Amino acid sequence: MCLIAFSWQPENGRLLLLANRDEFYERPTAHAQWWTDYSDIWAGRDLQAGGTWLGVNRAGRFAALTNIREGEVTLGKRSRGELVSGFLSSNISGADYLKQVLRQGSDYAGFNLLVGDISQRELWYGANRAGGEARLLPLGHYGLSNGLLDAPWPKVQRLKQGLIDIPKGGALADIEPAALQLLSDNQPAPVEQLPNTGVAPELERLLSAPFIHCPHLNYGTRAQTVLCIHPSGIDQHKLEVMERTRGADGTVLATNSTDFIKAAEHILR
Repeated sequence: MCLIAFSWQPENGRLLLLANRDEFYERPTAHAQWWTDYSDIWAGRDLQAGGTWLGVNRAGRFAALTNIREGEVTLGKRSRGELVSGFLSSNISGADYLKQVLRQGSDYAGFNLLVGDISQRELWYGANRAGGEARLLPLGHYGLSNGLLDAPWPKVQRLKQGLIDIPKGGALADIEPAALQLLSDNQPAPVEQLPNTGVAPELERLLSAPFIHCPHLNYGTRAQTVLCIHPSGIDQHKLEVMERTRGADGTVLATNSTDFIKAAEHILR
């Protein structure tokens, strides 16, 4: 996952999250669905390492991950994708899970991690780099790419501003067209606005658009996700999530979605 923007209103548990996952086209991946080995998890899956970049579970927990871009590519002892599935398959609080993960942060290459729980109306952020200490996020609009939270990269600011302009009261069907249009923006940033992350300037510019399509590098945006959580009656919330997968030629391969009501004591399907 390489780009996320989200609007968070903890007082009523309302969340709207837009995300693009960028990856090499040759890396084997399964589209988002309910997992067979962990039947409470709905997510896409990295078939090489077994984890995921973004997902939800029937208990109303959700998590998302981005890598931190550093000039020199380093491999961790463990796959970062297990951080998302590890939270979704556990019942540990977001605060405790994130603190536990960050204590083991040296086992992984650079990452940003979001973990949330509808029932607790909490959303936590942390990263295993300086400045990424675990913290509970208050009301606000946020953007995240391959730097720390709200690093002012052009594509982060562009997606975040677009998110601010989307009406927040609607269901997923009302939000989806505008959200996918924002996630499909393939305009690179002007050279003078590019961040300096240690990669070559020409590569920096190729990676500066919200939607990436680089066939010559066999790399690009492979999944686009919209997650919407909003109140639905007394003491319950509706969670709606959709994923659109893209092929190496940039075309849409599949669209998958799920939704459910998270009540105070149980899930109503």
